[in-house]
Amino acid sequence: MADVINSALFKTDTGILIQNACIIIVKTEWNNAIVDELERGCREILEENKVPHIITITVPGAVEIPFAIKKYWDMHKYKDDKPLSFIALGCVLRGDTPHFEYVCRSVTDGITQLNLTLPVPTIFGVLTVDTHQQAIERIGGIHGHKGKEAAITSLKMISLARSFTT
Repeated sequence: MADVINSALFKTDTGILIQNACIIIVKTEWNNAIVDELERGCREILEENKVPHIITITVPGAVEIPFAIKKYWDMHKYKDDKPLSFIALGCVLRGDTPHFEYVCRSVTDGITQLNLTLPVPTIFGVLTVDTHQQAIERIGGIHGHKGKEAAITSLKMISLARSFTT
């Protein structure tokens, strides 16, 4: 099981400071209590790191996340405030039908495709859990706070991407 304790993710001495960054959070309406807490943790980290432009876009469900990201990028890629990163937030809970697998596969494949085609990173902050309790454990419980982890990952990936061009 992945555990943030086994990671150096929260070590931020690798130079993640950025100025005038625009980061777009795309979140779902489904399981909104969980997703709102993911967003809260995400914003907390971004604000602590003085990210000046944080925009949230809400979509109906997880399958719609990649579309919203691609469309937003296409509409803003030549603007001064173009995003330097996208963060996808959602929570897909297993039900009694195969729908869970279809949704999880679709959003995972969509975000992977965005990471391979867009020049900016898309961070996967979508919980794919069997139970509501497992989701709770990932928004500040025994498995850390996945919203905060997504924000730190975003900042580190922006820094990494910039290191390739300088």
